[in-house]
Amino acid sequence: MSKHILTRGHSRALTRHHKIAAAGVAALGAAAIGFSAVPSTASTNTTSEAAAPTAKVAYSTEQIKDVKGTVTDQLAASTVKAEQIAAKKQAEAKAKAAAKKAAAEKAAKAREAKEAASRAAKRAEVKKDAPKSYPNNLDGWIRESLAIMKKHGIPGSYEGIKRNIMRESSGNPKAINLWDINAQNGIPSKGLLQVIPPTFKAYHVPGTSWNIYDPVANITAACNYAADRYGTMDNVDSAY
Repeated sequence: MSKHILTRGHSRALTRHHKIAAAGVAALGAAAIGFSAVPSTASTNTTSEAAAPTAKVAYSTEQIKDVKGTVTDQLAASTVKAEQIAAKKQAEAKAKAAAKKAAAEKAAKAREAKEAASRAAKRAEVKKDAPKSYPNNLDGWIRESLAIMKKHGIPGSYEGIKRNIMRESSGNPKAINLWDINAQNGIPSKGLLQVIPPTFKAYHVPGTSWNIYDPVANITAACNYAADRYGTMDNVDSAY
């Protein structure tokens, strides 16, 4: 019975010890918690220093990514800008080439027009200076004579000249009168309009032949004489 009591007493002694131990442990735990909640300066610095590199590394990593992206964007933008500049230069070069080609074509056309105008002027000048061709017949002789008469201001018409030619020689440029008074005096009338040599010589028109039998020379000299004597060959209706 007493042994049982001793056992219970021992049990209570252990309980107190345990309580003291538990209280010590609780106190140490509280102190540890307090120490952790309110750290010393050295501990704080150590913790901050330990944490800081991690934060910096994380921040630096983000910055590197951003910089890399920015460089890529800048390179892309530079490439686009370079392409735009190249395209602009190419367009300007094409425009200059087109303008140069257009200017060259315009100059060539102007040169061709000028050369054509020059050739036309030369042809007109040659045509103007070149003697007009007339047929070698009565019609041609009269018309050529009229052209010469016009230059020298000698009046006369195609009809008046032809009418007198047909009466005087029947259109024969080699006709000669060997029976009238002039022939009797040794100066027979000759040619289309039957002109005597002294009259032909006195009224000869410059630019024509000195051959009295030449049709054009004979007509123009006779018309020049008729203009001086009768006003015009058109007024002659008989021997003159």
